[in-house]
Amino acid sequence: MATVYLSAKLPTIATKLLDQAGLDYEVYDGDGLITKEELLKHVGDCQVLITPLSTQVDQDVIDAAPQLKLIANFGAGFNNIDTKYARTKGIDVTNTPFVSSTATAEVACGLMIALMRRIVEGDQRMRSIGFDGWAPLFFLGHELAGKTLGIVGLGSIGREVAKRMHAFNMKIIYTQRHQADPAVEAACSAEYVPLDELLKRADVITLHCPLTDETHHMIDADQLKMMKDSAILINCARGPVINEEAVLKALINKDIAGAALDVYEKEPEVDDEYKNLDNVILTPHIGNASVEARDAMGEIVANNAIAALKGDLVKYIVNTSIASL
Repeated sequence: MATVYLSAKLPTIATKLLDQAGLDYEVYDGDGLITKEELLKHVGDCQVLITPLSTQVDQDVIDAAPQLKLIANFGAGFNNIDTKYARTKGIDVTNTPFVSSTATAEVACGLMIALMRRIVEGDQRMRSIGFDGWAPLFFLGHELAGKTLGIVGLGSIGREVAKRMHAFNMKIIYTQRHQADPAVEAACSAEYVPLDELLKRADVITLHCPLTDETHHMIDADQLKMMKDSAILINCARGPVINEEAVLKALINKDIAGAALDVYEKEPEVDDEYKNLDNVILTPHIGNASVEARDAMGEIVANNAIAALKGDLVKYIVNTSIASL
């Protein structure tokens, strides 16, 4: 068995760095996502496990790897790993923050534009029945200029979204657990408001918060009722931040005007009823799926693997102590 195990194929830059460091590593090269059974076969002598968000690393996996020093997660999120249990075993868990902020923000902004201006819907029409020609009232959407954008989570991604959409002449309001520093607010032209006020005021609501016990189903039936019936909802955060069943009902009942989802509550599954709605855009978790972002993420996990095996400090530890989790 190898010292380093990669539970998915990663950008070439990652394996190139491991090669340059002379590390013994193995990469899962099967079809589709790795199964738990397959993962358990390969972690027995593993000291570093490099894994994407789609690989679940639970107590069974951790117990099967008694020499494990580091779990390097390829992604900004880490809810796929039992971080608390890893800490009890003295195992560091790291993520890859910040480097995917631009890519994810671009997708969120693109979804807003596409949904408000009905771009995807228009493409589908041209691939099917087409149109009779330009007409004054045909296929009207809404401009973003002058509208209010509500950002839930003004972290690195939320800030990038705010900067871009301010350039579209949108008014920016945001909410999160603690108000941002005045300098951050000024840089983003953003106003802090409570969640309830944001839901009532915003024409577009975009989610960029982590998945925690507090944010699970943050957007549920009660919150959807607070939104304008002309509002749209964007989720590029984590699927369970919204109650997908409640959002589907709100869309069908026209309680909200539309939604764009890049992440899903039971990922990769999504309710078929969503696929039948014209006012919904569905994308396959492509928020940070840019060459630039994925290469940068690959560098982080590879460099952390090298550092851990050399006894050096690793970057971006997310389970520094049990008490902080």
